Amino acid sequence: MYVADGVDSTFVHTRVGTVSPAGTRSVERRGTSTRYAAITALGARLLPEDRQRAVLGGHTAAEFAGLLVERLPRITDLGDAALITWAAADTHHPKLPDALARLSALDVPGRPRYTVEAAWVLSALTAARVAADVEDRLAAARDRLLGALTGTSPLFPHATAPGLLPRYRAHVACFADQTYPLQALARLHATAPDPVALRAADACAARICELQGGGGQWWWHYDARTGRVVEGYPVYSVHQHAMAPTALFDLADAGGTDHGAAVRRGLRWMAEVPELAGPDGVPREPMIREDHAVTWRKVYRGDPAKAVRAARGLAARVVPGARLTPLDRVFRPLAVDRECRPYEFGWLLHAWLGGPAR
Repeated sequence: MYVADGVDSTFVHTRVGTVSPAGTRSVERRGTSTRYAAITALGARLLPEDRQRAVLGGHTAAEFAGLLVERLPRITDLGDAALITWAAADTHHPKLPDALARLSALDVPGRPRYTVEAAWVLSALTAARVAADVEDRLAAARDRLLGALTGTSPLFPHATAPGLLPRYRAHVACFADQTYPLQALARLHATAPDPVALRAADACAARICELQGGGGQWWWHYDARTGRVVEGYPVYSVHQHAMAPTALFDLADAGGTDHGAAVRRGLRWMAEVPELAGPDGVPREPMIREDHAVTWRKVYRGDPAKAVRAARGLAARVVPGARLTPLDRVFRPLAVDRECRPYEFGWLLHAWLGGPAR
């Protein structure tokens, strides 16, 4: 997935399974992504140096992080800047101050932010605190994330404050809105005791584990007001083998609850894929494709224009907990998205090569 282009070397946005008119199957590279390049560096830095170079086009993770820092003046996306800063901090890159300066310029105080981006900012500043004075900014990032929680629900919304989302969508949060904040708050507590942050991370983790599907599925959309599932599908491979493990392991490493059993259930889904299993229990198609060096991206309903997700989101807005169960019979989750993105493997390395809980 690496794309060699000198100082602009990066990673593809995705690899997509294709079938030629003659019936030949292959995997095609499409687009590029600075965000996915930074996540890949965060995972690859945990490899031995020779394997780092194999993944990163001959560069070590620190060298590759340096390439990403060099392009920060052209980057306007806060999430991308936060991930690059996090990678620079974790690789002890000497240009970390440049990354922190760009992150500060992009993170204008008082603006609502998408929760995922706010979580990445907190993780980046937490990683940087051993090498730079970021305490004031770190406190603000922490308070912004914790302040996004509403009522008694332990789940995080899609944005930290009103203004980014239409009212009919504001209550719906995704799985990433849970894993990245709980990870950031756990890592914050691990660097300096913060019981409030740890309790919030623990409560969020406990709830998503409580809601985990019987086949180990990490569900996709939640009602952040009530802590209930809005719509379970798609089920993403990256959640099963990488994002849930890396967040829950970081929580355990920080002294929070050990959710190893839930991690194992999630991994088991990758092999068993109950949505695709026949009468013999064997999936009609594997999600792990060694022949193409990918894991297929997700299992989904195949409903037009994501109709089930939209209908359930609107219904839950009016009647919290509404499920519209007939939709499950009409639109069954039998479709496979034959696509794979580099961040899936970046977070996989980050999860499984990390600290004691691994």
